[in-house]
Amino acid sequence: MLNRMTHREADDAHILQVTSADHVIGSDEAVMTAMAYCDFECPYCRRAAAVMHRLREPLHQRLRYVFRHFPLTKHAFAQEAAEIAEAAGAQGKFWPMHDFLFEYQESRRPDDLYEYAAKIGLDAERMREEVADRVHAERVARDIESGRRLGVTGTPTFFLNDVRHTDEETLEQVLRRAA
Repeated sequence: MLNRMTHREADDAHILQVTSADHVIGSDEAVMTAMAYCDFECPYCRRAAAVMHRLREPLHQRLRYVFRHFPLTKHAFAQEAAEIAEAAGAQGKFWPMHDFLFEYQESRRPDDLYEYAAKIGLDAERMREEVADRVHAERVARDIESGRRLGVTGTPTFFLNDVRHTDEETLEQVLRRAA
């Protein structure tokens, strides 16, 4: 008996493929891939980012972490934060900005982001211009669209080896068991 994928399953598998446009930490050879759809203003995403940060080191050879944007419209700064992260990524510093956005989620002002960018060697003026001109909006929109096609409606949503998880505690338990 043949085991055929449905069109939906094939489409989902295609969407979940890691591409060169994705933000990735970890080896392509890792046995586990955790793909996160997150919003930089979501407090649950902040907790999830802390969990992933904690687990990256002990699982570094076995875990590949992929971040995709899913800014929620109820969060006024989420879209801009995603575009700021992309502007930092265009200068090779996505992950430091990612960490900063989550770490200082409650206390930051927009100017803080550009001050931090300058401290880590980024061209802050270039970032301001790119964000003002919405240079990275299409990149963020592609992540949102891929999430919607996968049925993502809230954040955080993780796919661990293509299996959906919607809370960081369950994901952490699964990852620790797999380690």
